Amino acid sequence: VQLQASGGGLVQAGGSLRLSCVASGRTANRYALGWFRQAPGAEREFVASISSSGFSTLYEDSVKGRFTISRDNGVNTVFPQMNSLKPEDTAVYFCAADPRGGSEYTSWGQGTLVTVSS
Repeated sequence: VQLQASGGGLVQAGGSLRLSCVASGRTANRYALGWFRQAPGAEREFVASISSSGFSTLYEDSVKGRFTISRDNGVNTVFPQMNSLKPEDTAVYFCAADPRGGSEYTSWGQGTLVTVSS
């Protein structure tokens, strides 16, 4: 599966952004999809994930209540809606695909930069 992320940009603290990631490939809708981020000088960290069916989601503690992840299997796209953004959310965001739903991500898209100004 190949992944194409988009939607990053510059936003003020308290604002919102909606990222998207299109998964292409014959079996793309069978993959769980996740989002990770990497801030400058930091390691990559998990942000959120959604199962292949869309019924199960998981969030990193710092984004719970602010980020919502959803997917549209008709167009093989996952959408993290990011609200109440904080400067510490500034990072390059990556989407990734997990073929077995076991949090083992085997395919990665290019990153999209999110910058939150204070």
